[in-house]
Parts: sequence; structure tokens; C-alpha cells
Amino acid sequence: MDHDIEIRFQNLKKHLEKTFGEDLDIHALLFLIGVNEYGKGHQEYSKQEKTDLIHVAICTLLAPAGYYDYKGRDEEGWPHFELVQNLPPIQKKDQEHLIKEAMLDYFKEHQYFEESI
Repeated sequence: MDHDIEIRFQNLKKHLEKTFGEDLDIHALLFLIGVNEYGKGHQEYSKQEKTDLIHVAICTLLAPAGYYDYKGRDEEGWPHFELVQNLPPIQKKDQEHLIKEAMLDYFKEHQYFEESI
């Protein structure tokens, strides 16, 4: 894994933990991104809705790389995406690297995090 990405990701986690509590992992960050993209804020979500929020986050993160295309929202406000191209088969650590890098871009783009390095 790219050492720079890991350092930047740890800095992002520290920044977000000030607001959302300690021990945020990738799944927690995906959930936060999904909630943000859904736009309904903090509320009780069912297990299926939590899964859907994580899926929304993954689609959102991978859309700029051309893997998904945003299609709009349904009548309940859920964002929908279309798969444009499959991810190539990659190792788990490479998947993690891809998601971490996309998260860094997401939080920077939305001005939730200003990197110091």
C-alpha cells in the first residue's frame, strides 16, 4: 500500500473522530458517506438501509473513476447508480487502497477535510 495514502487516511480518520467518535473504520466511513449522499441525516436505519447506504457510498466513491454513473433519485430520495464497468480483479489490500484514496478525494472535494501534507 502507498505509504502516503495511509498517512493521509489516518489524518482523515483523526479529523473525523473529533466529530463522530473514536475507532472509525472503513465501514463506518462508508456509512457516513452514504448518509451524507442520501441527505436525510442522522436517524434510525434498518439493517437493509445501512447496507444500502454503504452501497451508495461505494458507488459515489467509484463514480469519478468511471465505474458507476449517477442516474438520479427515486421517490424516497435514494440515489441510484448504474454500473458502467466492472472493477478488475484486485487483491483485498488494493481494494482497500482504492477506497481509501477515493475517500480522501471525497472528503477533500466536499471541503470536510483540509489536508496538511
